Amino acid sequence: MIVVGGSASQRLAEGVAKSLGCKLVHPEVKRFPDGELYIRIQEDLRGEDVVVVQSTHHPQNDRLMELFLLLEAAKEQDVKHLTAVIPYLAYARQDKLFKRGEAVSLKLVSKFIEEAGAQDVVVVDIHEEESVSYFSIPVRNVTAAPLLGRYFKGLGLTNPLFLGPDEKAVKQASSAAKELEASFDCLKKERLTPNQVVTSEKSLDVERRDVVIIDDIISTGGTIVEAAKILKNKGVGRIFAACTHAVLAENAFGRMASVGVERVVGTDTIETPWSTVSVAPVVVEALMKRGS
Repeated sequence: MIVVGGSASQRLAEGVAKSLGCKLVHPEVKRFPDGELYIRIQEDLRGEDVVVVQSTHHPQNDRLMELFLLLEAAKEQDVKHLTAVIPYLAYARQDKLFKRGEAVSLKLVSKFIEEAGAQDVVVVDIHEEESVSYFSIPVRNVTAAPLLGRYFKGLGLTNPLFLGPDEKAVKQASSAAKELEASFDCLKKERLTPNQVVTSEKSLDVERRDVVIIDDIISTGGTIVEAAKILKNKGVGRIFAACTHAVLAENAFGRMASVGVERVVGTDTIETPWSTVSVAPVVVEALMKRGS
């Protein structure tokens, strides 16, 4: 097996290759004077199982185009099998019609990935599990929740509670809490607009307890801020925020810190200063299962 690391996922690709004990290839990526992207994989890939690792966070369109070209460049070498590892899949939240006249963006993105040559795909904590149905090739959606739970295991939390900001996140909270044999719960959330949410209070026993608010994505941080305010009014101990995809747009970190969030923990699906936890173990597990 050979791992090809895209420019958005250099650290993760290195971790995956190291765990698999296989070769890591760094493709040539540059731009022409007119702005068009140029990709070249100089390594001979003919007859090999090839894994392209490329996340597609901001700037999404550039990252996606690089992914398409990496897959195409590998396909042109007559590889034995071609897998796309896309830790953060752009447009995954545009997976259905919300208003008449909209484009179902994820449907088109999935077709482009297949047309570029991917024979199967690995994603991490896709926003809606059902959205993988847009692919006609196998897709494995793995979760980072247990890995996040293990991270907090070493922090000496006081009677910890893993809290999902809404009912949808309770599965993540449960999986993370299991690693510490801790309890879990969730709040209620209503999204008014793409950037505005209302989080409803419910009966929670959090007095002097350390709480980890956990979700799949932290984008603007609005959901975490609302949850933290509720917890503060209930005499909580320390507050942490954890997520698989730390997008952290529009000064999200500053907003969360201002309401008492002590630490934000993300993974390397998006490689940032908050990428404390690597998803390499679950990606490798998914790749090994395909090969078994």
